[in-house]
Amino acid sequence: MVAPGLAGLETVMHLHDARRIGHPSATWGVTEGNPVHDDVREIARMTGVDFAVDVTLNRRQAITAVFAGELSVEHAAACRAARADAMRAVEAPFDVVLTTNSGYPLDQNLYQAVKGMSAAAKVVKPGGTIVCAAECRDGLPDHGAYGEILRSRPSAQSLLDMIQAPGYSRPDQWQVQIQAQIQLKAEVFVHAGGLSDHALRAAHFEPAGDVAGTTVGALERAGPDATLCVLPRGPQTIPYLRGEAGA
Repeated sequence: MVAPGLAGLETVMHLHDARRIGHPSATWGVTEGNPVHDDVREIARMTGVDFAVDVTLNRRQAITAVFAGELSVEHAAACRAARADAMRAVEAPFDVVLTTNSGYPLDQNLYQAVKGMSAAAKVVKPGGTIVCAAECRDGLPDHGAYGEILRSRPSAQSLLDMIQAPGYSRPDQWQVQIQAQIQLKAEVFVHAGGLSDHALRAAHFEPAGDVAGTTVGALERAGPDATLCVLPRGPQTIPYLRGEAGA
C-alpha cells in the first residue's frame, strides 16, 4: 500500500527495473530474498508504518482469516496462511499447462492475463506449452505502454534484450519482461474473445480459437506420456515444484 501504492513514478520504476524483475527469487510465493518484496518492506519501515491489517479470501471472495499487528509479524503470518491455502507442490513439471486469469475482472486485458501465464510457467517443462484462456474485453489495453513496447521488437528474445539494455526504462516494461521470459521457456497459446488473431500474433502469442483442441494438439505433439496441469483459477492457485524456493 505504501510502495508502489503511494510512491512516485521514480520509485515505481526502481522497484520494477529489469534487474529486480529478472531475479530468480522475484516470483510467486517468495517474500524473503525477493528483491522487490525486500525493498517494499524497507520503504514501509522507513516511512514509519507500524501497524497493518491483512485478510485472506476464498474463491467466493469471502474473508477466511484476518491478521493485524506490527507489519512484519502480521504480514508473515498472513503469507503463511495464504501459502497453505493457495499454493500446491507438484513432483515434476508438465508438458502442457492450461490456465486462465481467474475470470472478470482479473482477465479484463492481455496485460493482466500475463499473470495467469506466469503461474503456469512455474510448472511447465522447458519447451512445453501453455494455453491461456482470458476474455480480454479491454484488449491489450490501448492505454499504457505495454502494446507499444510489444510492437517495437519482433520476438521475445529481442524484447528481453532491449529491456535489459543499460539505460532502458519505460512504464509497463516489467510485464513485457515477464511475458518474454515465459515465452522463452514455453510456447504460449491464448484464447481471448476481446482480441483478434492478428492482435494476439502482434503481441507474440499464438491464437487458440478452440481451447480444447489446442490443448489436445499440444499433448499429442508432446508424445504418448505427455502430462497436463489445469489451473481453473489461474494465478489464484499457485503450483510450484517441490523443494524449490517458495515451498
